[in-house]
Amino acid sequence: MIPAGQFILRPYQHSDAPEMSAAVRESMETVGRWMTWAKPDFSEYDAACWFDHCSQSRAAGTAHEFGIFTQGGEFVGGCGLNQFSPINKFCNLGYWVRQSRQRMGAATAAVLALRDLGLHKLGLVRVEIVVAETNLASIGVARKSGATHECLAQCRLQIHGKAVAAQVFSFTRDSDA
Repeated sequence: MIPAGQFILRPYQHSDAPEMSAAVRESMETVGRWMTWAKPDFSEYDAACWFDHCSQSRAAGTAHEFGIFTQGGEFVGGCGLNQFSPINKFCNLGYWVRQSRQRMGAATAAVLALRDLGLHKLGLVRVEIVVAETNLASIGVARKSGATHECLAQCRLQIHGKAVAAQVFSFTRDSDA
């Protein structure tokens, strides 16, 4: 369990499947627009498969994925460090927040906690946030968290089968707070 401001990050448990699947379905207008895995019929089975993948990835050291929860245990969203480059000591940082809990600081709190996990506990020298250029909410989170904006990378992400440009932000050991 990782404290993240007024939230908690923790590995998913199978008992989280009903809440996660409901959160994804409620968030098609926002999260579904950017995350190709989010679909209108996202089920508890889909969530359980994701949780199994997260457990296997954590055990292999290839990803560290977490649910974002309130102090009272309510499921708020997900976040994680993934796409590790062990040779170059960097990874990607991703996040999403269910539509009914957006704009309450959960994503920013998660980003700051994951920044610290990556740079201080996992020994990375760089953590990247790569956001579709028109995803203004996620760009706002990256900026609010203090990530350094580096560039607009053309054809950097695939979203719903289409190559899109993405804003690239980073935290490095030199720039983290």
